[in-house]
Amino acid sequence: QVQLVESGGGLVQAGGSLRLSCAARGITFRFGAVGWYRQAPGKQREPVANITSGGSINYVDYADSVRGRFTISRDNAKNTVYLQMNNLKPEDTAVYYCKYWRPGGYDVSGQGTQVTVSS
Repeated sequence: QVQLVESGGGLVQAGGSLRLSCAARGITFRFGAVGWYRQAPGKQREPVANITSGGSINYVDYADSVRGRFTISRDNAKNTVYLQMNNLKPEDTAVYYCKYWRPGGYDVSGQGTQVTVSS
């Protein structure tokens, strides 16, 4: 059974940091791409960051709103992808989801973890 499990969310003051984790069961992350998305109340889900393995090189991309503050990384040995979030702002408040996809159209998402940033 394929499963993505997010963790690490919580309540933090503006300017603080959190590290989200996305652990995979039943799939191997290194054979595809993994992204973090977020959805705030009343808003559409939006991409935050993604990471794709290109052999020994990881290709990463970030939304403009988080570039320079968030860092996505992966640990293939643990089959886990992380999102380090620094200098958090109230507008970062959302449910954060991780998503895995690979060529051929297969994709799977986790249940999400809540991040709340107080001003």
